[in-house]
Amino acid sequence: MYKHEKQAVERLQSNHIHMLPTLSTAIITFFLIISLSGTMLFPMMAFADEPQPVAQVGNTTYMSVQDAIGHTSMKNNTVTLLTDTTESVTVTPPKVVRGITLELNGHALNASNTTAITVPANMQLTIVGPGTVAGGTQPAVDCRGALHVEGGTFTSDATLMRFAETDETSAQGSFSGGTFTAPTLFNLLDDAKNLGYVTVRGGEYRGMIPAGLNTLVLLSGSFSDSSNLAPYLADSLGLIPDGTSGDGTGDGMFHIGDLAISSKQTLVELNPASGLQRLSADDLLTLTGTQLNGIADYRLVMDSDQLQTLNDQIDRAMQAMEKRKAFETVSQNITITAVRNGADDVIGANASGGAGPQLRTSDHDGISAQVTVTIKAVAEPEEPEGPGKPSNPEKPEKPEMPRSGSAVQALAIISLLLVIASAICVYATAHLRSSRLHN
Repeated sequence: MYKHEKQAVERLQSNHIHMLPTLSTAIITFFLIISLSGTMLFPMMAFADEPQPVAQVGNTTYMSVQDAIGHTSMKNNTVTLLTDTTESVTVTPPKVVRGITLELNGHALNASNTTAITVPANMQLTIVGPGTVAGGTQPAVDCRGALHVEGGTFTSDATLMRFAETDETSAQGSFSGGTFTAPTLFNLLDDAKNLGYVTVRGGEYRGMIPAGLNTLVLLSGSFSDSSNLAPYLADSLGLIPDGTSGDGTGDGMFHIGDLAISSKQTLVELNPASGLQRLSADDLLTLTGTQLNGIADYRLVMDSDQLQTLNDQIDRAMQAMEKRKAFETVSQNITITAVRNGADDVIGANASGGAGPQLRTSDHDGISAQVTVTIKAVAEPEEPEGPGKPSNPEKPEKPEMPRSGSAVQALAIISLLLVIASAICVYATAHLRSSRLHN
């Protein structure tokens, strides 16, 4: 037994000796992995703390938008945002570059202490979305050169964009898309004599446009405040109020569209039995619910001859009612036309909804619509019967009285029958008496 126990102990010791290299290798490998992981982790942590590039031109990234603008070229003049940033930039590319494109790329450029973007004279900036340019308490853009906005969201707590026309330069602006929100949308820079030339061709504008910006032209777009827009609308354009959004509810915006006349009722029927009166131009517009789509520079007029014809027919219908005579149904078409305020009235029409002239330069004479007014027929009443003459009552049937000759004959027959009956009675009585005597 002792010999066997000694051999078992020796084998166990031998196994432990063989396991030591394997265990050492595992321990060394574990610490090597930990060391390598730490070596890789620390550079990554250090890299995460380093500033990230915010803009890119071509394949090169930059730590600021301003730096990226300074590295544009004629071959590559697009600056693309890579992240949100707070920075106020001025479009000052190299001298050979006269215009750049700022691609917002879904990110935000927020103003830092002053206007978010400044476009100097003789420089051109194109902004494309989606993305945001936020002025905060400052404007989103100040422009003395040329600004083209094709998309994006622009906000400010003050004036959104300012332009300037001076003796040396004239700003230009063109807007074809985007969303613009501020208390005041457009205004002049402090030293400006005029706005410059700004044209709106699309987009959504939530805010007020001041009066007096005489070089602003509105061709398309949607506006939340229509108070000063009429002078800026191009000829033959009007504002269509209360557009409908996707869920069928009004969105509260005014949408620029072609000048249009709309009538709630193009067919109107007058009933003489309910009373009639002559109609003025305003009466007819109210009766048919006809209106112009919100442009103050135009007014509605209607053909005076047609209106007079309608009133003549109304007079005849009223007279027929008074004289209790028949009147056949008649209809009259009325043409309603939109004309510019101050334009010569070649129609000789009655006007409604006019406003002061805005001195349009176009020779557009307006558009027209037509409504139809029908006066219902009146039937001629029946003549009343004269006094004391009942109107054809049914006469009751009287029993026929026998003629006088027939009555005499009847009485004779009755008398004869009475005589015969009396004779029979006398005979019967005599016979009975004779019979009793014999008995």
